[in-house]
Amino acid sequence: MCTLDPNAGGPREGVCREGVFLEELGHTVSIVTLDDPESSFLQDVPVAVIALGPSVGAYRYNAKLVPWLRNHAPEYDAVVVNGLWQYQSLGTWRALSEMGTPHYIVVHGMLDPWFKHEYPLKHLKKWPYWPWADYRVLCDAKAVLFTSEEERRQAKKSFWLYRATGRVVAYGTSPPPDDSIGLSATFIAAHPELQGCRFFLFLSRIHEKKGCDLVLQAFAKVSGSNPKLHLVMAGPGSPALVKRLKRLAEERGIADRVSWPGRLQGEMKWGAFYSAEAFVLPSHQENFGIAVVEALGCGLPVLISDKVNIWREIVSDNAGLAETDTQLGTDRLLSRWLELPRQSRVDIGTNATRSYQARFRVEAMARSLLEVVGAESRAEAGVVSRAGVRS
Repeated sequence: MCTLDPNAGGPREGVCREGVFLEELGHTVSIVTLDDPESSFLQDVPVAVIALGPSVGAYRYNAKLVPWLRNHAPEYDAVVVNGLWQYQSLGTWRALSEMGTPHYIVVHGMLDPWFKHEYPLKHLKKWPYWPWADYRVLCDAKAVLFTSEEERRQAKKSFWLYRATGRVVAYGTSPPPDDSIGLSATFIAAHPELQGCRFFLFLSRIHEKKGCDLVLQAFAKVSGSNPKLHLVMAGPGSPALVKRLKRLAEERGIADRVSWPGRLQGEMKWGAFYSAEAFVLPSHQENFGIAVVEALGCGLPVLISDKVNIWREIVSDNAGLAETDTQLGTDRLLSRWLELPRQSRVDIGTNATRSYQARFRVEAMARSLLEVVGAESRAEAGVVSRAGVRS
């Protein structure tokens, strides 16, 4: 991966948990990253990490990547690259384009046309790079892996020059810890302002594409209906954006009803999921949303936009509600939820657990990858290793 830094967002959790399950099946797994090997966040990675950094600049150029892959790729049945637009993808193509080891690309939503429309200048800058770099990475990949049919369809709209062998694979995460009562109590003890409250939980990066402002505006409109309603805005973000959002909360008169705990990890994260009434994420673009799936695993109903690419599955399972990624849509999300009878809310929580169990467990993700790379038929003859890289 480009980086395993949890503050960078992205698929760290899914890649690591998938690696653990593959090892439980008897395969050997390695994660190649462009991080500095002295980075503290590498210490708790549950599978073998090969850190080739430090790397140079935002592009994360690393002169060690190509030689390492050329020397070690023959030891692996497959190399799976996570992400585009940084050196991990081009470097892998340079190393493996004339070798026998197949490579696969998991694009993690990075070909979503939302970026083209939202950041047209950045998209224009990518055009001189696209034909000779990541376009070739996709063309020469054994397969390009998407985590939903929606993502696969949308990817074709980013660049008119596009050719790839696309496959949809399962994606998910490990089951949450089951001590719901104890974890909830721990979280509430750390945030006593939430004692006795009904609260909506936003848990993601604090970023413009996540619709943070939409959540605050919508909460301001519904909060007057019940003094016990509260909002938790959890996640890392730039100080400037967090300051701007806090000012918005003050302007809307809800500052004392919004908590900002920062990035939640471990017991605190799971305690937040188990304590909340509903999870809310009105993203403008969300390829999958690990936090959405973690919420489902905790039996927490999810209120999401129709730009979260798994929204159809969630609505079909009656595990949550979905609306457009607009202010009106987000207003409807919260108001629809609050208007539901109590038993309907309970039923949606039950369905959330069922949806997670049926669709989004890490076991399904690992087996889906094995099916694509054909590793099961070669299990006795060799091993499957994952050289994963991510932007």
